[in-house]
Amino acid sequence: MQPTHSVSFNRYPGRGELTVLFSGHAQTEPRHLVGPQVLDYYLVHFVVSGRGRFRTQGKDYLLERGSSFFIFPSELVTYESDGDEPWAYRWIGFKGDRAAELLLAAGITERRPVTVSGHPRRMNVLFGRIEETLRSGEPHCDLQAGGYLRLILAGYASELQNNPAPREKPSAIQQQVEQAIRWLTLQYYQPISIEQMAQTLGYHRTHLSKMFKQHTGLSPVQFLLKIRMERAKRLLMEPLTIEQVASSVGFADPLYFSKQFKKWYGKSPSEYRQDQHFNPYDCGQ
Repeated sequence: MQPTHSVSFNRYPGRGELTVLFSGHAQTEPRHLVGPQVLDYYLVHFVVSGRGRFRTQGKDYLLERGSSFFIFPSELVTYESDGDEPWAYRWIGFKGDRAAELLLAAGITERRPVTVSGHPRRMNVLFGRIEETLRSGEPHCDLQAGGYLRLILAGYASELQNNPAPREKPSAIQQQVEQAIRWLTLQYYQPISIEQMAQTLGYHRTHLSKMFKQHTGLSPVQFLLKIRMERAKRLLMEPLTIEQVASSVGFADPLYFSKQFKKWYGKSPSEYRQDQHFNPYDCGQ
C-alpha cells in the first residue's frame, strides 16, 4: 500500500477537563518506527488494519485490527509497524484536568494501556469524525471533538478486557536511559547541556551517552534535537510567530532554529506552514 499521512489540529483548544489537541490517520511503511520517545500529553492510536508492536514499561504488545494503545505523559514508548503487513491507524492527542480520571474509569492505565474493540467499525468512525471536526476549523470544533472523545472512552469502558499481562522489570541500564529521556523531555525548552543532565542524574557523561545511544540509536544531543523539532512541528500549527515557536523549544535565536528545522524536515518553518495550509493570522490574532 502507498504510505499516507494526514493530521488536523485544534485551533481553539480549551483548558478544561478534556481537550482534543489534534487527530490524524496514516498508512505506515513497513517497519515504520516511532520512538523511543516521551510525550507531555495523552495519545491514543486505533489500529484500522495491519499489524505492529507497541512497547511501554518494559513490555511488548503485538497489535492488529481493532486494537488501541494509549501513551501516557512521561512514559517512555516505542511502536513499530509490521514488515509484511504494516498497520494503518488513526490517532488522537489530548489533555485535560480529568483525562487521567476518565481513562481510569474506562479501565485504561499505564499498566494496562492496550484494549481491543468489539466494534471496530464504530470506533473507526468516531476517530474519523474527530479529525473531520478539527479540519473544519469552526469555533465550536473544540466542544464537538471533546464530545466524540467521550463517546470513544465510553466505548472502551464497555469493551475493555480485564486480563492484564504481567510486566517485565526493566534492566538497570534501561532505567538509566529512561531517566535521561524523561529529563530531556521535561527540560527541552531550556538552554540545557548533556553535561548538566549527567550531573543532575548522577551519571558519568561518557557512560550515559554510550548507554543512551545503544538503547535509542541516537546520541543525547540528537535525541534532544529530535524532541525539539517534533514539538516545534506541532507548535507551528498554533497561532504563534516563528520567534515564539523557537523560544518555546529552547532556541534563543529564531534564525538558527529555522536552519535546524529545515535541516531536519527539508523545509523552513514558514514553508511547512504553507504546505499545511495554515495561516496563524486566521486564528484570532
